[in-house]
Amino acid sequence: MANNLVNFKQTITTEEELRGLLGYPGDLASKKVIDNIDEHCRDFISKSPFLVLSTTDSSGNCDVSPRGDAPGFVHILDEKHLVIPERPGNRRLDSLKNILSNPRVGLLFLIPGLGETLRINGKACLVTDKDLLEKSAVNGRTPLISIAVEAEECFIHCAKALKRSALWQQDTWAPAETLPSAAKMMASHAKSAGLSEEGIADRLEESYTKRLY
Repeated sequence: MANNLVNFKQTITTEEELRGLLGYPGDLASKKVIDNIDEHCRDFISKSPFLVLSTTDSSGNCDVSPRGDAPGFVHILDEKHLVIPERPGNRRLDSLKNILSNPRVGLLFLIPGLGETLRINGKACLVTDKDLLEKSAVNGRTPLISIAVEAEECFIHCAKALKRSALWQQDTWAPAETLPSAAKMMASHAKSAGLSEEGIADRLEESYTKRLY
């Protein structure tokens, strides 16, 4: 049974209720899922510079994390396996720790300008095979670890969400000066660290310019 959150009086608690409200998928949606990385998925991934990785630990706590690099940064080994290089980050290792706890992952690949996305669900593990890591070297720097994924479900997701959001339409973007400040948010959220907004901004800039790889 679904766990209802506080302050919500009307909630859906069974799949029967959910289907009664929203219905069932049509033939195309039901039959579009394949269990391998075919030539169409391979082409899509080769053109994608960005993906979102979802993971869950053994207790069901969820996390979602972006991964990005030049198109082709995800290496396809065969029709079932792909490898995502792990670039330097903040060493929280949320996704990696989750994979150690629960190998189930979900991937969402995006291509700028394209409304449709590619979803791949499967099982992951953390690999340190030297030959695989060397394929992902950039500017002479080889990642220390990569995420290998065994694909179980691969399918195209329709463009409705990206069309509604107008994500790729630059004329809908907010002016740069009105965008949220990451440094300001982090200074507020991590008060106990004793860092100023300016100090955090400097740290971020140094990380972005000197420690991408």
